[in-house]
Amino acid sequence: MIHTGSNSQPKAVAVIPARYSSTRLPGKPLLEIAGKPLIVWVAQRASAASTISRTIVATDDPRIVDAVNAAGFDAVITRADHATGTDRIAEVAHNLRVDIIVNVQGDEPLLDPATIDRAVQALIDDPTAQMSTTCEPIDDAVEVLNPSVVKVTIDEQGYANGFSRNPIPFPNEAVRAYGSLEAALRQEPALLLSFRKHTGLYAYRRDFLLAFARWPQSENERKESLEQLRALDRGVNIKVVEAVSRSVGVDTMEDLERVRLLVQRDASLTGAVARP
Repeated sequence: MIHTGSNSQPKAVAVIPARYSSTRLPGKPLLEIAGKPLIVWVAQRASAASTISRTIVATDDPRIVDAVNAAGFDAVITRADHATGTDRIAEVAHNLRVDIIVNVQGDEPLLDPATIDRAVQALIDDPTAQMSTTCEPIDDAVEVLNPSVVKVTIDEQGYANGFSRNPIPFPNEAVRAYGSLEAALRQEPALLLSFRKHTGLYAYRRDFLLAFARWPQSENERKESLEQLRALDRGVNIKVVEAVSRSVGVDTMEDLERVRLLVQRDASLTGAVARP
């Protein structure tokens, strides 16, 4: 069992799942941005969050371990056959004595540390929530129509009540008036304000995470290929908080070049000081 400290403040550990293989961008975690591997950027951003006591990269490849260790961060080898990043994180969580586990996406090198703090604080403030996640505005109709962009709907108490790759909430009246969703979004741009993009950072209570990883897939999860629906379908309270800034994920070489250009143009993006 790995201890992470003894103070009374709930302890949170960031775990970053990182596979070497990637269909669209092989070896993605080790591709460099301004001289540092992408995965090191992510570890530095996570470690800069004030609520995070430790940052661990969970990977299936010793090359990633070497790069992470060289930068002063912890990395562990996990099984290679995990179906999801959550399963990989749960394997690490078994060996942690900690209150909260944060699943930090391994392909967001410019993640704002304050977004992590918001997700962790949401669990600290709300004992009924078993997990929390993040969202951001959608300001482009293309994202509403794109099934790769996951949408989330949120109730008045700030809990998720739906996740989908389809447009939710669906503006039925506007679609009837204009004949299609595309036309409705063109004619009424304010409709965009009703959509929220789910950005995929999660914070879990440790015991809940271990139970969640053992649950079978739900029917909605299989239909949408969204594992958070496994929790929602069982009535789990998922708190949703606004990300501090827009996410910049790296899925393709074009994404990588865009991030490299952003870093080159804005030196402040390198300002998240890590605490290995």
